[in-house]
Amino acid sequence: MNPNLARLQPYPFEKLRALFAGIEPPDDLKPIRLSIGEPQHPTPGFIRQTLADNLGGLSSYPATLGTDALRGAIAHWLERRYGLPKIDLASQVIPVAGTREALFAFAQCVVDGTKPGAKVLCPNPFYQIYEGAALLANAEPIFINNLPENDFGSDFGAIDEATWRDVQLVYVCSPGNPTGRLLKLEEWKTLFELSDRHGFVIAADECYSEIYFDDDAKPIGGLEAAWRLGRTDFRNVVMFSSLSKRSNVPGMRSGFVAGDARILKDFLLYRTYQGCALGPAVQAASVAAWNDEVHVEENRRLYRDKFARITPMLQPWLPVALPDAGFYYWVRTPLPDTEFARRLQAEYNVTVLPGSYLAREAHGVNPGAGFIRIALVADTHECVEAAARIIDFCKTL
Repeated sequence: MNPNLARLQPYPFEKLRALFAGIEPPDDLKPIRLSIGEPQHPTPGFIRQTLADNLGGLSSYPATLGTDALRGAIAHWLERRYGLPKIDLASQVIPVAGTREALFAFAQCVVDGTKPGAKVLCPNPFYQIYEGAALLANAEPIFINNLPENDFGSDFGAIDEATWRDVQLVYVCSPGNPTGRLLKLEEWKTLFELSDRHGFVIAADECYSEIYFDDDAKPIGGLEAAWRLGRTDFRNVVMFSSLSKRSNVPGMRSGFVAGDARILKDFLLYRTYQGCALGPAVQAASVAAWNDEVHVEENRRLYRDKFARITPMLQPWLPVALPDAGFYYWVRTPLPDTEFARRLQAEYNVTVLPGSYLAREAHGVNPGAGFIRIALVADTHECVEAAARIIDFCKTL
């Protein structure tokens, strides 16, 4: 067996199950799960119908590169959304089965694990796929702590030159999971300059990009930042995006990678062996989803309404604030985060995720300790009910 498998930690939700072992919440309170970032708004009817209408495609093997129609829809969305020039659908876009599998597979493709000291840089707290991808690519994950004193940003200047020389891949997540923070153009500029100096590839995880609160301040993306800074070939930058959060279709497993054509050429070769092509029906439904913005605007409205109602409810009791984007609160707790989560579950049947489960101890601190992640994914009524229970719980502390 691959010896690096033994270095993988349990997933956060496995830790959560262990934390809740033996708990019997009150029978009279319906369970409300705000722990997992799984969209629960209804899937738009036109996507469901398109999927059903194209089930005849199940009789055919799909191409790894996907159809021209799908890559064209994605390319045109990128152009509309980020003000980019014409994207080459033949070389700069690859459909993937959701960002999770692609983020993992990407490291296996671009990291040369035979080089001594190979490193992959990750934000901390982070999406655990980054760490596992690094380890199974035979690289060492290096964490850059996102702390309140840095506005939950990544201080790239804190990484010494000797470490940068061994970094082959940098994962960034903007909007961030769990903090909701956006990378600013100046931060992208710093990262691009470091990439030019040291030759590492940037994997920009942008799966929350379409959940934001100000239409005049949309989240900037990695390709947009590159273009605005004169990097018209998107060199060493690949973005990852998905329909899961944007269109409420997490079960469809449909996303894409886009960017540096040189890197994507090799990634496509890797994927022809990996075997993760999207089924024809999923591709057809994805075309319909990427071509429509009306349902996305309605989705944003639902999240905006929930945050507008719940933020003032919780603020007298917890230091909640509107994130830059995304659907999470990242909240400091008055108790240790694991104790807060366990007691809230036991006493009020509301599930939240301890922040320490989303981070690793690095530089003498676990930057997730003392925080919880609250995902406002349930419908508005349930989220308001959950907030009322959280308030009742906080009154007992």
